[in-house]
Amino acid sequence: MSSDLFIPALSTLVTLLSAFFVFRRYLVRRGAHLLLWGIGLSLYTLGTLSEAILISGWYPAFLRLWYWSGAIVVAAWLGQGTVHLLVRKKPWPQITLTLLIFGSVASLIWIFNTPLDGSQFEVGKALSEQYKQIMPRGGVRYLSPFFNIYGTVTLVGGAIYSAWLFWRKGVLKNRMWGNVLIAVGGMAPALGGTFARLGQMTFLYISELVGGLLIFAGFLVATAHRPAVKPNPTDRSRD
Repeated sequence: MSSDLFIPALSTLVTLLSAFFVFRRYLVRRGAHLLLWGIGLSLYTLGTLSEAILISGWYPAFLRLWYWSGAIVVAAWLGQGTVHLLVRKKPWPQITLTLLIFGSVASLIWIFNTPLDGSQFEVGKALSEQYKQIMPRGGVRYLSPFFNIYGTVTLVGGAIYSAWLFWRKGVLKNRMWGNVLIAVGGMAPALGGTFARLGQMTFLYISELVGGLLIFAGFLVATAHRPAVKPNPTDRSRD
């Protein structure tokens, strides 16, 4: 198995496990932010799965799903989870979620009605290197920056803000470090995209894997159970 197939396949497994753990926590704890993070991680899985499938051959539906989930909506849904966690003042979380749902559905319909030039597809060539020849310029591709800017600012910015709050208060260090990992993980795919534009396509696959691993690790660290510390009866330092 080549690295160009192995890495997206491994990314799919990592993000699928991440989504499973987040949804499981949602069933126990509830919270709209957990539901939205689970949806975002499921979209991450759909993007890397489509990427892995397209390495082996031409499947127009998966090209559309790859671009829709990976290049347009995934960051925005992850970021929306952070908005619901941090922004308590109504109705902003509800308004932004409504806009995100409408934009996601509209972009999915749009991309499935966008003509593709399958003759330009090359098996084994990185999608980030050839999708511009397959998809027409403009159209649905204009949506990507808006969704990604919103998603990156809310996900990464929210994680940094949360980490700073825990650091300032000197409490729950596991949540502080968990948010640091999530912030770095959220930035990793964007860095990979920069390398892709410079011609280093393998870095895009690696950045997706690293991003998925760090976000998963951040979630596990932030939600780790911290057993209560029983006071020592011989310790008089608190008296």
